[in-house]
Amino acid sequence: MECVVQGIIETQHVEALEVLLQGLSGVPKERVRVHELCLKSGPNLGVVPSEVRLLCDLAQPTPSWAIRHVGGAMRGAGAEQISVLVRTIVESKASKNVLQYFYTLGYKLDHELLKIGFAFHFHRGAQITVTVTSANKMPRLHATDEAVPVTPGIQLVEITAPAAADNYNDVVSAVTAFCEYLAPLLHLSKPGHSTGIVATAGAAAASLMSSGGGKTL
Repeated sequence: MECVVQGIIETQHVEALEVLLQGLSGVPKERVRVHELCLKSGPNLGVVPSEVRLLCDLAQPTPSWAIRHVGGAMRGAGAEQISVLVRTIVESKASKNVLQYFYTLGYKLDHELLKIGFAFHFHRGAQITVTVTSANKMPRLHATDEAVPVTPGIQLVEITAPAAADNYNDVVSAVTAFCEYLAPLLHLSKPGHSTGIVATAGAAAASLMSSGGGKTL
C-alpha cells in the first residue's frame, strides 16, 4: 500500500519549494527523468479492462525499467475522513524488452509522458518521497529528446509514503503533518481533487528565497 497526495505549483516558485524541501529533509535532491508508458489491455484479455505503467528511468547511466500497477483506493467512512489517499500498489523491476512482452500479451499503448524534475527521499515519521516534475509529451512515438511540456508554467508535486494494513494510520498522520510545512506554497490533496494554485505562494516563495531556507528544520 501507499499513501499519496498531489498538488500543483507554478514553475516560477519551484526553486523556493526546492529550498524549503532541502531544509526540511536535510538530504540532497535526486534528478528525475522518467519515460512513462501507459498500457491498457485489449479485448482478448477479458471484459474487465486493466492498466499498467512501464517506467524507464533515464536519469541513470544505464536506463532501468519497472512495471507499476496502481490498484483501488481504500474505501469506507474512515477513508472519506482523511485527506490522504491510501491505495494498493505493485511495482517490480523489469528487463528492457518488457514493452514488447506486454504487446505480445495483447496490451496496447494508451499514452506516454516524459516526467522531468527532482525528488527528495527522507524519513520524517514515515519514509516520505516528494517528487516535483513537469509532464512532457512526445510529438513522435518514444521521441523523448523532442518532448515538450503539457502544461507550461505548472509542475506537479506528489508526496508518497509506503504503508501497510497495520500502520497506515501512522503514515497518514506523518504525511498530513509534513504537508502543513508546504501549505504556504501549495495545497496538497487526494489525486483528482486539486484545488489549484495557492494565493500565498508568491509571498511565501519570496520570503524563502530571501532567507535562504537552507537550514535543516
